[in-house]
Amino acid sequence: MENSKEMRTWLDDLGLDHPLVIAGPCSAETEEQVLKIAHELKDSDVSYLRAGIWKPRTRPGNFEGVGALGLKWLQKAKEETGMLTATEVANAAHVKLALEHDVDLLWIGARSTVSPFIVQEIADALNGTDKVVLVKNPVNPDLALWLGGIERLHSANIKKLGVIHRGFSTYEKSKYRNIPEWQLAIELQNRFPDLPLICDPSHITGKRDMIFDVAQTALDLNFDGLMIETHNDPDNAWSDAAQQVTPSRLIQIMQDLKIRKETDAEAEYNNKLGTLRAQIDVIDNGLVETLGRRMKISDEIGALKKQKNVAVLQSKRWNEILGRMILEGQEKGLSEEFVLKMFKAIHQESINHQEKILKA
Repeated sequence: MENSKEMRTWLDDLGLDHPLVIAGPCSAETEEQVLKIAHELKDSDVSYLRAGIWKPRTRPGNFEGVGALGLKWLQKAKEETGMLTATEVANAAHVKLALEHDVDLLWIGARSTVSPFIVQEIADALNGTDKVVLVKNPVNPDLALWLGGIERLHSANIKKLGVIHRGFSTYEKSKYRNIPEWQLAIELQNRFPDLPLICDPSHITGKRDMIFDVAQTALDLNFDGLMIETHNDPDNAWSDAAQQVTPSRLIQIMQDLKIRKETDAEAEYNNKLGTLRAQIDVIDNGLVETLGRRMKISDEIGALKKQKNVAVLQSKRWNEILGRMILEGQEKGLSEEFVLKMFKAIHQESINHQEKILKA
C-alpha cells in the first residue's frame, strides 16, 4: 500500500465541487421510509444513499435490521432517484447479497474491523470488485488494526478504497458517544494523504445537535467527506434515534458548513495553514480536557488529605514529578524552562483545588 493515489481515483471521478456526502437512515425500516428519504435527498449534495440492512447491536434483543428485504428497497430508490447506494457488510453472505442488488458502496463496521478474520473473509468475497469499499476505524484506538483492514482489501485487488472515522469507544464518560481521538485520523492522513477519509459525526456525537460542529472540525482537518445518518422522522427511528437528522436539516448543515477550496498557490497555502491550525485546535482541546480530568483527581486527593489531616504540599512527591517531566520533555524537544513553567502552573492549580477542599 506504498502508493495510495490509485485509491483516490473513484472519488475524483465523481467530479464533486463539495465534500462527498453519504446520508440516509441508520436502519432501513420500511420501503416507504427508504423511498421518502431518497426523494428528499436526491437533489442535494448527497452522492450515496446509505441504509443499514443488518444492524449488529451491542446486546441481543434490540432491532437488528430488516435483512436482505431492505436491499430491494435500496435498489428501488436507486432506480427512482438515480442515487448511488451504500450499506454495511459484516460477512461474506452480506457481500454476496449486496452485490446481487448492485449496491455501489460497501463499508466494514467498527465491530468488524477489530477482527482480521472477518475483514479477510469480506476481502476474499470482494476480491477484484469494482465497488467502493470503506473501512470504519475499529472500536478501540488502534491505527495498525485500521490500516491492516485496508491492506487486506488492497491485497485482494480492490482499488476503490477509503476509511471512515467514527470515533472510539471509551469507558470514561464524555460528551461524545465515541471520542474522536482526532490525532489518529490526522496520523493516518499524514501517512497516506491520498487515501479518502470520511468522517461519521453521527456516531462520534450520538446527538444530532452536535453533528454540525464535528462535521466542521472534520472539514477543517481536510477530510474528504461526511457520513450523516438522516431520517424523515428521527425521533421515532427504530435505532439510534438521537443521532439522526431530517433531510431538510442535513441540507441546511451542508449550506452552513465552511468549505475551503484549493484553486491556486495562495489558496493551497491557506488550505495547508488552516489544516495545521485545525490540528492544533484539536490538540489544545484535548489538553484542556486532560487537565480537567487531572484536577478532578486532585480534588479526590484533597478529600483524602482532609480526611487524614495531611498537608497539601508534599515536596518530595512534587520534586519527583518535576524531575521526571523535565527528562520526558527533553525527549520530546521541550526546553527545561518551558516544562518548569508549565508544571509549576499545573501544580499551583492543583494546590488551589485541594486548599478549597481542606477549607470547606
